Amino acid sequence: MIDLQLLRENPELFRASQRARGAEPGLIDSILQADVSRRTAISEFESARAEQKSFGKKVAQAKGEEKQILVAQAKELSDRVKSLTREADDAASELNRYLAKLPNLILDGVPAGGEDDFVVLKEVGAPRDFTADGFTPRDHLDLGVGLKAIDTERGAKVSGARFHYLTGVGARLELALLNLALDRAMEAGFVPMITPTLVKPEIMAGTGFLGEHSDEVYRLEADDLFLTGTSEVALAGYHADEILDLSSGPIRYAGWSSCYRREAGSYGKDTKGIIRVHQFQKVEMFAYVHVDDAETEHARMLSLQEDMLARCELPYRVIDTAAGDLGSSAARKYDCEAWVPTQNTYRELTSTSNCTTYQARRLAIREREAGGNSGTTPVATLNGTMANTRWIVPILENHQQPDGSVRVPEALRPYLGGLEVLTPAT
Repeated sequence: MIDLQLLRENPELFRASQRARGAEPGLIDSILQADVSRRTAISEFESARAEQKSFGKKVAQAKGEEKQILVAQAKELSDRVKSLTREADDAASELNRYLAKLPNLILDGVPAGGEDDFVVLKEVGAPRDFTADGFTPRDHLDLGVGLKAIDTERGAKVSGARFHYLTGVGARLELALLNLALDRAMEAGFVPMITPTLVKPEIMAGTGFLGEHSDEVYRLEADDLFLTGTSEVALAGYHADEILDLSSGPIRYAGWSSCYRREAGSYGKDTKGIIRVHQFQKVEMFAYVHVDDAETEHARMLSLQEDMLARCELPYRVIDTAAGDLGSSAARKYDCEAWVPTQNTYRELTSTSNCTTYQARRLAIREREAGGNSGTTPVATLNGTMANTRWIVPILENHQQPDGSVRVPEALRPYLGGLEVLTPAT
């Protein structure tokens, strides 16, 4: 949900945001028209209601035949008030339907365009030269099978395409990654949380996940619950309908959860291995901050993600995601993409989004206004990945050795009992 007053005062700002996203700028005009209709309907209702109250006193004072006439008139006025109430409710519902379709207002500097129109902000580390090392790299699935770490065949047998088992050192490697991520998040002031993975419709909708990408979400119709694709949803809902105290700074959580995505529309893409799967594990950062601190918090989350990539000794790049590739709740999003040797390209490992007040307005999450005022104002929310199952892909490929073994990055070794090399099973 956006700031309706800001839209009234700066409609062209929102039209420009829509154009940058490749969305319909005419939606802004529909919202403005619906807003006028709603305010007109409310004004007419309030006027009739005031007249009804005044008329009621007149009826109470009347007697005899005059009172009978006034009672009949009061009935007509009552019917009119009821009719205007319905009109005001209908007008409010229409406005809310339009507002629900409107994505967040993008921030200044966000690149316009779609998926391929991102801007590369930096590249860190050089891709490994396997020719100089004297061998051709194997892909992560070949390595994982040799290590008895990844089993996609039995995953498909049990659950279908895009499911897998992590076994032996594969399971240990994922837990090592997630524990390293959680430790780093805790050092940075994030409170660890194990979150629910089933949430109510109003929470899923409040975070912006039931818009144009709702086909990515699993729904349990019998229970009217949704499986979350990220713990961001549960963490955003944690303080729904609450007034927060941010006087001591941001409130930060690190959620560990299983995540579920239907991967609708990805037929034929990344069918091999564990790059694009229906179920995975993730540690997610989430922060509630004062609006003026949101951009600083966003930069902080990005730096923590880069620190994780450096600790895993991966070459990577940071991109400023184009407006048309943002989710509906994000005003700006940075992605960190790691180099995957066998694909000769960078693939997304993390994203971090500044959602400004969009989610907080939908979920009624506020803080007290400064200066001792009794009013409240929406907070800003931000999220960012610290690690997930996909990280196994570049770790295996970038640190592989000619015999199919994989060198363990030093930062992960303490979480693997000091193990320095993952060796093929015999």
